[in-house]
Amino acid sequence: MEPLITLIVVTLVILALGAAGVKRLRTWPVALRGGVAAMFVLTGTVHFVWMREELISMVPPILPYPAFIVSLTGVLELAGAIGLLWRPTVIWAAGGLSLLLLCMFPANVYYALSGLATDAHQALLPRTLMQIVFLSATLAIMVYYLWRRNVRRIQAGFDESSIS
Repeated sequence: MEPLITLIVVTLVILALGAAGVKRLRTWPVALRGGVAAMFVLTGTVHFVWMREELISMVPPILPYPAFIVSLTGVLELAGAIGLLWRPTVIWAAGGLSLLLLCMFPANVYYALSGLATDAHQALLPRTLMQIVFLSATLAIMVYYLWRRNVRRIQAGFDESSIS
């Protein structure tokens, strides 16, 4: 639940700062990038401290080297968070994080169905709904910046053709 709270709170704070006059923070994609980045900093950090053993236990037994997998996904989450904050890498970071969420979903299913989940918020339905929110956020960022890049390319093409 903490990642969802982080995503929402940070996104709203950035939107509020934008509304208060910070020009660079006025658009929803910038606010969402900040919220998603904060969320992945939190979840990526947890791969190394606090919940590391629980995350290792979530890796389905069919996969080898669960501790390595948890470390690798933690590094990828942290790298993706950084990538979201640097405009030239936003599309790649959002796409990579989207793929990572999809790849890690089986661990959530295994965790919920194996009996390891003990609280109601750790059950399959709440975990699935949160994953959908996270995936929707990363995909929204990726699609927005892809669309924006394509519009700029089209506009640049029109500018060049009007000069000739």
